[in-house]
Amino acid sequence: MSTWALILVKARATGKARLARVLAAEERARLVCSMLDRVLAAARGCTQLDAVALMSPERGCVPRDVHLLPDSGADLNNEVVRAVRTLGRRGAHRVAIIPADLPLLRSDDIHVLLNASVASGLALAPDHHQCGTNAICLRLPTVFRVQFGPGSFARHVADAARLGLVPAVVRLPGFAFDVDDPADLIRLTSGIRTCPAQHA
Repeated sequence: MSTWALILVKARATGKARLARVLAAEERARLVCSMLDRVLAAARGCTQLDAVALMSPERGCVPRDVHLLPDSGADLNNEVVRAVRTLGRRGAHRVAIIPADLPLLRSDDIHVLLNASVASGLALAPDHHQCGTNAICLRLPTVFRVQFGPGSFARHVADAARLGLVPAVVRLPGFAFDVDDPADLIRLTSGIRTCPAQHA
């Protein structure tokens, strides 16, 4: 069984636009690259992963040894579905979809996500608001609908129910905390009170 990580990152020039009030464009680009480095290191350190791919509209600060899948920037969810299908054709039987803006992510967090997906073939990691989805682990092939965006966690749970699946829900600080707005940046730079680790 081949297991891949699919890491999602926007172009540096457009990433983290909501931080424009507090960070200049060059600072935002450095932040994007820094968080990507952290997520890549976590993925590379997870021994359960056979390969790591990255979906982005640019090579940018992506290391040359990382598989790069194109992102047209038109529609995130359609691009993710296309990328997952590409990995399936390359032999992937399971894919962990992980955004690149998780500065606390550790290899052990990915390990927990992968293990949690075994029973039903689906694991979800919500953000700390229990609103968005910060990681999905899917067994392939699948007809589960990827629906990232505001309120995505409820949509993902609902789609799992439509398919008769009971997703494992993984709540870990490494997945829960993403950097989207100035308040998140303040929490990142001043020290973060992490939520208790749990999964169901």
